[in-house]
Amino acid sequence: MIFEWSSDAGKASPQGDAVCLIISEAQAQGEGLPADWAARVSLLSAAGLFSGKQGQVYILPVMEQPEQPVVILAGSGKGQMGMHELRQLMAQTARAAYRLKAATLVVQILAVPGGLTGALKAEQAGQAIAEGLVLGSYRRRHYKLDQAAYTGIDTVHLLTEGKSEAADEEAWRQGIKRGKAFGEAANLARDLTNRPGNLLTPSGLAVAAIEIAQRHGLPAEVLDERELALKGMGGLLAVGSGSVNPPRMIVIRYQGTNQWENAVGLVGKGITFDTGGISLKRAPGMESMFSDMAGAAAVLAVIDALGHLRPKVNVVMLIPAAENMPAANAYKPGDIITTLSGRTVEIINTDAEGRIILGDALTYAREWGAQRIIDVATLTGAVVSILGDVATGAVTNDQAFLEELLAASRLSGEHIWPLPAYPEFREMLTSEVADLRNAAGRYGAASTAGLFIGEFAEGLPWVHLDIAGTAFLSAERGVNPKGATGIMVRTLLEYLLSAAAEPDHRSPEA
Repeated sequence: MIFEWSSDAGKASPQGDAVCLIISEAQAQGEGLPADWAARVSLLSAAGLFSGKQGQVYILPVMEQPEQPVVILAGSGKGQMGMHELRQLMAQTARAAYRLKAATLVVQILAVPGGLTGALKAEQAGQAIAEGLVLGSYRRRHYKLDQAAYTGIDTVHLLTEGKSEAADEEAWRQGIKRGKAFGEAANLARDLTNRPGNLLTPSGLAVAAIEIAQRHGLPAEVLDERELALKGMGGLLAVGSGSVNPPRMIVIRYQGTNQWENAVGLVGKGITFDTGGISLKRAPGMESMFSDMAGAAAVLAVIDALGHLRPKVNVVMLIPAAENMPAANAYKPGDIITTLSGRTVEIINTDAEGRIILGDALTYAREWGAQRIIDVATLTGAVVSILGDVATGAVTNDQAFLEELLAASRLSGEHIWPLPAYPEFREMLTSEVADLRNAAGRYGAASTAGLFIGEFAEGLPWVHLDIAGTAFLSAERGVNPKGATGIMVRTLLEYLLSAAAEPDHRSPEA
């Protein structure tokens, strides 16, 4: 999607297949609108067709303007919108434009009292508009014989009324660039997560990662099963042992400063299909278990966005990738495995596999110089019981670190809810025959699963994000489509760009 911004001072409006006008409830009554729109919108309001309510979208044909034949009226509600509301409204607008099969969309910001730019800075407005349009334009790929010719919006003209200062122009353009990068990264994560398990194996995920690294000139490595054995990554090898598609450890490094210091480790669970292994899942619902690598998709998409935006921050991304399958040589309940850290794990349930591969990845992140670690994983059904598909659960050993992520999530509109990490939960992971056991029963399972992973952080600031409920939706909601959501991509980017702007207070010693 190409974005072009301009001020319409003394200029003709660009042509498009549709034009979007953002209208408040007061403006829907004719207040403050240009004369050519006031009467028309007031009639729609009187007829009960469009009231300007927040999120309301109405498609209006305008036959007398062939250069812009359709208007999408987008309601901004009673007050001035924040970034979250504007982002959601633009996602709705993009869906309306998709129904119209519009290739070119004009978004016109009217210069009216109390309008959009009064509530948000130009950069914030530009980001929210671009981000919302890109997110709302996403369509899940299908594999049917007949493919539609229309592929979505190609060009967006963002038009603001009135004269703009040079600083405002740069702010609009920077906001648009950032919003586009955020939206495209989330869509990349959606595409990867939606890919069926037979079309995305651990080695296929590694190929996708290498392509992204090469696109941006970033150093990367992929460890195959032989190299994993030489390194001693017994956790990842055990989980992948039952599959004909062997496991991989994927690493990409992004260095945005002169020195490799204060690096953030991003670790994503990469189970490309999860049967549960010997502890086999029930058949209903298993068909969506290709989405068990949504955490891997999220961190890989973040790296892609960093390659475009180039912030001054250092990140090492790690994806332990495997299939969890039942087979004669699969790991079994009762097995004792040795992880890269040297810790031994008693296997209680082979369907608690994500925490095992993440343990190896956290240890390896430390070897790569990570000074703080965030892991993202579709980890537990327990978190779905607690938070449904509305919020991501978080477990941490560093509350200040978590607060930074929570602040980022408020900007992105992606909800995170902290889960307790009491010592009593950690004690539930004690094994009589090993350093840890990989499951502690159903009670407190979201916390105990997170704390299992945290054991491998070995004191480094660490946050675990359980996206089991939020990574894949059964119905469209807000900016997210049905299916994969790309959740946490935009939150992680908000956090990392904030860290780049304020590097000093985010160092481990702070």
